[in-house]
Amino acid sequence: MTSEQNNPGNPDTPPAAKVAKTRFSIIWVIPIISVMIAVFLLWRSLYDRGPEIIITFDTADGLTSGQTQVKNKAVTLGTVDSITLSKDMRHVDVRVQMNASASGLLSDKSRFWVVRPRINGASVTGLETLLSGAYIAFDPGMAGGGKATHFTGLESPPGMQSDQPGRTYSLVTPSIGSIGPGAPVFFRDVDVGEVLGYTLPPGGIGPVLIQFFVREPYDHYLRTNTRFWNVSGVKVGFGAGGLKVQMQSIQALFSGGIAFSLNNPSTTGETAEEAPADTIFQLYDDKDRADDASYHERLETATYLSSSVSGLAIGSSVTMFGIQVGSVTAVKLEIDQKTGHAQVRVNMDIQPERVLSPSEIHHDSMVPLMQALVANGLRASASSLSMLTGETNISLDFVKKAPPATATMEGNTLIIPGQAGGMSGIMQSLSTVSDKLAAMPFEQIGDNANHLLAHADQKINSPEVKESLVQLRDSLRSLHSLLDNTSQGMKPLMKRLPEMSDQLDNTLKNANKLLSSYGGDTDFHRSLQAMVVQLGDTARSLRFLSEFMTNHPSALVTGR
Repeated sequence: MTSEQNNPGNPDTPPAAKVAKTRFSIIWVIPIISVMIAVFLLWRSLYDRGPEIIITFDTADGLTSGQTQVKNKAVTLGTVDSITLSKDMRHVDVRVQMNASASGLLSDKSRFWVVRPRINGASVTGLETLLSGAYIAFDPGMAGGGKATHFTGLESPPGMQSDQPGRTYSLVTPSIGSIGPGAPVFFRDVDVGEVLGYTLPPGGIGPVLIQFFVREPYDHYLRTNTRFWNVSGVKVGFGAGGLKVQMQSIQALFSGGIAFSLNNPSTTGETAEEAPADTIFQLYDDKDRADDASYHERLETATYLSSSVSGLAIGSSVTMFGIQVGSVTAVKLEIDQKTGHAQVRVNMDIQPERVLSPSEIHHDSMVPLMQALVANGLRASASSLSMLTGETNISLDFVKKAPPATATMEGNTLIIPGQAGGMSGIMQSLSTVSDKLAAMPFEQIGDNANHLLAHADQKINSPEVKESLVQLRDSLRSLHSLLDNTSQGMKPLMKRLPEMSDQLDNTLKNANKLLSSYGGDTDFHRSLQAMVVQLGDTARSLRFLSEFMTNHPSALVTGR
């Protein structure tokens, strides 16, 4: 630097430049805010980001990547990220990004299923998805499960969810009929639960196990002796009132259903404790058989029938005077190979509790009581209940003038004598009457009748008949003359009476002779016999009159 440059007083030297300070511009606010928002959203996304899980379904019908949501009680808990086929091409793997709020709910007991429109019997669900689209429903499951990130989705909604109070029970039955998952459970016609599913026995042999759920507080009604029965479909029957149609509900008609009732300790004489969860009950075919199971006192009996038992089956009723006293337990045809004799053995359970109170029932006295009834004419027979349905039961009736019989024992089974009943009994009675009619000599009777008719004219034109009629005419003329001449005095009357009496006697003798010669049971014979009786009465009256007038001649004037 020269001296001139350093000399500020030099007029030719330019002034030194001033450097301005850098100032903050308002335009920088926008990118700064944008960066801050991006950082916040990134932080929020990382904070709200929950675990990533994979759900395996049989099909991805209704699911869309980036749109389908995972919900519980209509609250969104995650979104589907991607949908891919499994390696074996049999399933689909749905990758779901869950929210952070759902991370504490996931466990190996969690369940997922797709909610879409479904028709299950009379139940229609998932109609809201027609507008909003399908979604994946999520049930956290019971507490206490371990962590899991891979789940197998359900193809149908579960019968119960983990947050629903109630208990789960099981039923055993030979077959489920029309009962399926979602079928209702009824108590006094109130829907109190539903069927969850069923489990077939190993190898397909044995009873089927049905799982069902009963909501609270109805689960406290179940006792260890509670009876369940099938109410699926429609029950049609004919009774004293005519046609009867019974149906539990429309839902039970299409999807099946079960029902239960409480036992009355005052009538059954039994009390039971409350049934805990997972108790196994027996499922009966209908309410009648469920009621039969509530009778504990049973007397094993049987009868042998030699008539048709068509329509008689296991479970048919056993009645006395039209009141049910038991049920049929077995029907078996027995054939004696040595004698060729065939008969039907019907095993029965007599239930005294149906007609006697618990205090009146003594097991040791049941057999002597039945033996006394048999001694008084009690017999068992198959009786038809309905000509339309062909239903048959066993009827215990007292037969008048029954042949003597006794009730014997075969082991622990009491044998009641049987007889033909129903249409078979009627046909057997008609057969007996027909045999008696066939034994009557109709041909001989016809020959005798023809012989009688052929000789009737000869008998009527015989001299004996003519003589009897002539004498009868003379007697009637004499009687008429007597009546005309009564006023002429006592003397002519006294002379004529003995003569008239003799004539009537002769006429009566001829008539008796004719009657004895003319036999047979005909109208002519009966008329002739009546005429002879009248003639006899007339002769006796005249004889009495003759004797009276002879002894009392003044009686004609003065009277008796």
